[in-house]
Amino acid sequence: MESTVEEIGLTLHDRVALITLNRPEKLNAVTAAMSAELTRLADRCNADDAVRAVVLTGAGERAFCAGSDIGELDAYATPWDFRNRSDYCDSLRRLRKPVIAAVNGLALGGGLETALACDIRIASATARFGAPEIKLGWIGGGGVAARLRAAIGASNAALMLLTGDPIDAATAERRLLVSEVTEPSALLDRALGIAATIAARAPIAAETAKANLHAAASVPLDQALERERDLQAVCFATEDAAEGRAAFLAKRSPVFRRR
Repeated sequence: MESTVEEIGLTLHDRVALITLNRPEKLNAVTAAMSAELTRLADRCNADDAVRAVVLTGAGERAFCAGSDIGELDAYATPWDFRNRSDYCDSLRRLRKPVIAAVNGLALGGGLETALACDIRIASATARFGAPEIKLGWIGGGGVAARLRAAIGASNAALMLLTGDPIDAATAERRLLVSEVTEPSALLDRALGIAATIAARAPIAAETAKANLHAAASVPLDQALERERDLQAVCFATEDAAEGRAAFLAKRSPVFRRR
């Protein structure tokens, strides 16, 4: 598995796929070609059993991602074409594998939405998060309202969305937008370390745990509980779950094979 677009880097670290937005001179702003490639890579990661977790980051020290390349936005023939474009945040949300955002600088607009589309967010102390679209006359369209509100609460989300002003990494951690803040030099190792821990777990269980979290956020409680029981039953019936029980009784480490 490899990237076919120069501005998207892909490396494999054992069972972890590291995807890097590689356009640092433009703050890793996403072009249409990059968006299409992210969609392709997400599909490949879903299909590849050797990939058990994904880390997403940006090249350079200045930015994780500054969102869509604004210079391309007027290329759409109509606002309806713009509305129906292939969106990179949608691609990330379609990933069944757990995804960790290693936010190493600015995460603005679609970059904030990209981070929100990931399951876990780790930030460098130099990171800044913002939704500046309102300053240019529009709003975000990659899920920012729903996901930001769920992450940091209605008032904090409104403050960011209505002013367009960014928050720093410490504030993001205090408001629970990110799980941890690290020194810049430690960020990627920390994100890859978390991904490696997840990759060592039973892969079907990791994917169903992610699906369970998504269901819990989008359906009423009684339906969420029913879905959780269904997903638990799916996991319990796998060979990996049988291996986990056998390993526990034998007091050894389990060897998971995704079955």
